[in-house]
Amino acid sequence: MTERLIQEVMMGNQIKITVGETEVSALLNETETAAGVLDILPITTSLNLWGDEIYFSIPLAMEEAEDAREIVAVGDIAYWPQGQALCIFLGKTPVSRGDEPRAISPVNVVGQVGPEGVPGLLNAVRQQNSITIRR
Repeated sequence: MTERLIQEVMMGNQIKITVGETEVSALLNETETAAGVLDILPITTSLNLWGDEIYFSIPLAMEEAEDAREIVAVGDIAYWPQGQALCIFLGKTPVSRGDEPRAISPVNVVGQVGPEGVPGLLNAVRQQNSITIRR
């Protein structure tokens, strides 16, 4: 594939996350769950915080993926099948052991916020209660 074609394919899974005046880019992966998330965008909803995890209900019912996991990376975006919610992990949660972000139960990782976007997003969610995700 040419570099341009690769970029066009990658841009198809790029999303924008907006909280207050802060907007960051993220990239969704090539999974069935990520495709389901893309299909429901755009969405604006109230957000909840659980430690340094943002989570919010979305109108999507998906099963737990074979590679679902509890331990994730800072910046990971994941679908939580048990709660039908999207989660953005910006740091530790109340069930973390050490510094790793940890979900309460297995999640399907669907993408990643770039590392440059994590600090701004973390600061914004502490001051806002609404989130918008769009292509």
